[in-house]
Amino acid sequence: MDQDEVQAQRPARVLLVQEDPRSAALIVEMLRAVWPDGLLITQAQNVADAAQELSEHGSTCVLVDLPGDTTRPLARLEALSLATPTTPIIALSRDEDEELAVAAVRAGAQDCLLESELTPAFLHRAVRYAVERKNSELELSHQALHDPLTGLPNRALLLDRLSVALDRSRRTGTAVCIQFLDVDTFKEINDSLGHAAGDRLLGELAERFSSLLRPMDTVARFGGDEFVFLIEGLDDDEEAMLVAERIRDAAAQPLALDGAHVTTAVSIGIAMITDPLTSIEEALRQADVAMYRAKEQGGSRIELAEPAPAQGAEAVPLGDVDLPATPPRPVAALTSLEQSLGQALRGGELRVHYQPRVSITGDTGLVGFEALVRWQHPERGLLGPDEFLELAEQTGLIVPIGEWVVEQALAQIRVWRRSRPGITISVNLSRHQLADRDLVQVLKDVIEASGVQPEALCVEVTEDTVQEDPETVTASLAALRRSGVSVAIDDFGTGHSSLQSLRGMPIDTLKIHQTFVAALDADPDDSGIVGAVVELGHALGLTVIAEGVETDTQLAHLRELGCDGAQGLLFSAPVPEADVLELLGTR
Repeated sequence: MDQDEVQAQRPARVLLVQEDPRSAALIVEMLRAVWPDGLLITQAQNVADAAQELSEHGSTCVLVDLPGDTTRPLARLEALSLATPTTPIIALSRDEDEELAVAAVRAGAQDCLLESELTPAFLHRAVRYAVERKNSELELSHQALHDPLTGLPNRALLLDRLSVALDRSRRTGTAVCIQFLDVDTFKEINDSLGHAAGDRLLGELAERFSSLLRPMDTVARFGGDEFVFLIEGLDDDEEAMLVAERIRDAAAQPLALDGAHVTTAVSIGIAMITDPLTSIEEALRQADVAMYRAKEQGGSRIELAEPAPAQGAEAVPLGDVDLPATPPRPVAALTSLEQSLGQALRGGELRVHYQPRVSITGDTGLVGFEALVRWQHPERGLLGPDEFLELAEQTGLIVPIGEWVVEQALAQIRVWRRSRPGITISVNLSRHQLADRDLVQVLKDVIEASGVQPEALCVEVTEDTVQEDPETVTASLAALRRSGVSVAIDDFGTGHSSLQSLRGMPIDTLKIHQTFVAALDADPDDSGIVGAVVELGHALGLTVIAEGVETDTQLAHLRELGCDGAQGLLFSAPVPEADVLELLGTR
């Protein structure tokens, strides 16, 4: 029995989110009247219960009531759409409001029905149509981004993922590895055994390549017999070569095609992109040039890309697009800055500034600080983290710098807790720190040496960092949490975390990215996204904090949405340790 047949035999599962028990009973009665068999109906009165049900059991379709007695009638719909982006949702409205119906569809609903006009047959048909429309949307979305022959991501999806990887590289300083593969023997197999055999060869290679990769890696069919691999988290050329050799060996395993056992040879070009300013086109161009160099040397070879040519060098065509060259990074300048940063750590030039975090659920009150590193450069003055942390990531200095920040922060919080016992301190952890096998023990040792209780410390990791290597990050965070340290997800909303992935994460707090907070000033309707995050966070038992709060209007909206805490210029910019005493009211 195939997967479609199994799915067809499962009962339909409809989740009804409705506060009014009388209306809920009527809708359930309508559904059961025309759907007597193979239907399971579950009910929830609020978003938290609905999110829990969806996370644990899923649903064939969700019916959600749009309350008419609120300034945010779409908040519940937006929250559920965020929680289950692949499940069809039907909005139920009590008022005949065409603008609301259109807004509901834009917010993620497949349909918006007027409750007073519902009949059993109409409701039954609407549910079936919503499921069919959602399935069609998902299928069309998949087809637009995947190769129909191999099922792999196509060129468009690869370029999108490469763009994200390069953006992440600019923030973290980690390398992006691109491997361009061409099947040397494809033409001979195609000519001798026919196009059908060639297609089967590509399909078999796609399966072999996919089986070699981690979930966060990508292999795409770029066109014809060309495949491109996108791999993050490799430390150097040697690791990239080892990956390429495994790919080459997998391709070389004999394959039965039309009674003949054929052996496939491939050529691979590797580009390790370490320059954060490299464009998508230049990154692909480097790997493509290296692959052609491998073919020119007889094929079945692996070649590393040479350094990027100087600006103005002739571009090498890739497909039907000419990809321009990018000038190389000034190595001497980088080396000098790297040496200066190392000296800054050793010579006491680094500083820690502290930004207050406040509770906004009642009267605004100070509850903690976030520790933020600065560099007091002898010639350029006080430098913010954007001017040197990427370099610290690239050079590995981020690990000792991060340890130093924790030591300074805990030393300060120990003093401040004498006058304000409950306040906490937050520090940011980078991908490199989380990958350090000694991280947990180092932090435990620092905490013990400081004499501060572990619950005084909160570690923050960005949503992107979690997604890069979820298994490693989750293990590190879980170990820290077991020791008593709390965990926050920073910049939430900028990645693609799902409700299910958040449920499995050892976290205590969500910090909403400041771009969503800033939108509360320009268009209050954008509060739906913030409201959805707040409701989902609370459904998971998490504290929700808004970042970058700068205006009273934003604060008022956040309070209305039930947000727990906030930080930003409205309360205070990051300040030196000497100024914290004034914020604490002890000076």
